[in-house]
Amino acid sequence: MIKLYQLLKLLGIASTGGQAKLMIIDGDVKLNGTVETRRGRKLAPTDTVTVTGKTFNVGDLT
Repeated sequence: MIKLYQLLKLLGIASTGGQAKLMIIDGDVKLNGTVETRRGRKLAPTDTVTVTGKTFNVGDLT
């Protein structure tokens, strides 16, 4: 399992955990089509994350 903020760092969308946290808190990240504001949310392989207009399948990345 990977946490949402860790995924943003892995993808290179956020350079630090702090930057990822701000993006999540500001509502810039959607999980399965719904805004997700919990940075520690654990992701399943079937989840999709949308940020900066791009959608990523978690299962394809981990």
